[in-house]
Amino acid sequence: MSASQTSSTDPAPGVTGPAVTAAASRPGTDGESADAAAVYVAADGTTAAAVVDGIGHAPATVALAPVLAEVAVRTGAVRGALAGLLNAGLLIADRGPDGHGPNAVAALAVSTPGRDTVAAWAGDCRIHGFDGIRLHRYSTDHTVGEQLRRNGVPWELVAEHDAWLRVTLAQATPASVYEVVIPADELVLLTSDGVHDQLDPDSLESLVREHHDAPQALADALVAAVRSDDDGYRDDATALVLAPPTRPQPPGSEPRGAAARQPADALRGRLRPTPAPAPATHRSVTGPAPRGRVR
Repeated sequence: MSASQTSSTDPAPGVTGPAVTAAASRPGTDGESADAAAVYVAADGTTAAAVVDGIGHAPATVALAPVLAEVAVRTGAVRGALAGLLNAGLLIADRGPDGHGPNAVAALAVSTPGRDTVAAWAGDCRIHGFDGIRLHRYSTDHTVGEQLRRNGVPWELVAEHDAWLRVTLAQATPASVYEVVIPADELVLLTSDGVHDQLDPDSLESLVREHHDAPQALADALVAAVRSDDDGYRDDATALVLAPPTRPQPPGSEPRGAAARQPADALRGRLRPTPAPAPATHRSVTGPAPRGRVR
């Protein structure tokens, strides 16, 4: 069985139950929110959590975003993160007669008691983990800007390309999306770009440090911290927190800290089999609209 699949076996000793989840969402200034978040807990305690960010604000996109999130978590909780993401993508894989049907980006995390968390994403929703010491970014945006950075294009030239998506949920396939393993004792944070594009990394980490022991307060604080730009524009913003269950420490045990996490750190950033970054001349940008104000 691959690590992306869940199991009904008993959880490891000391794990008291499923992960603790909390979510917050705030509409932007361009219309009804097309963000959505969902959580599902399976019979064995496996918890799947997803954030979906619809592209644009068309009524069909707004209506479908919660459905995509629900499909992702209900499938992910029993079949794993990759299956959950791909299953949701199938709902919008056909773009309709005019070729402009609803589309979205998404991130999905699946936590089974006693096991590492497995997460998958398509597009520019982001996945972070907090180990009590540092905030780690586990996802890489599927954007043209990020592709250019990885191919050595000067940073000052690529920012304008961050608005263009290379992979969306409608385009998600096993060859185009990624999975990552996150240590079981880390808090996992999923955000739409309305959060992480508006908060610089230091501000994001500061809020996580301040509220990491109160998941709902953290989700609320992240969404509330987003401000409008100089033109008054603010994107839809959604944050979902997946906190590990309580793990009682036996008497005389080592304190949880950097030393205690040494084995788990070896897993950090270990991606599942993924395609190599495409060259800068890759021509896969067909169809998705640029992210941002034009959505």
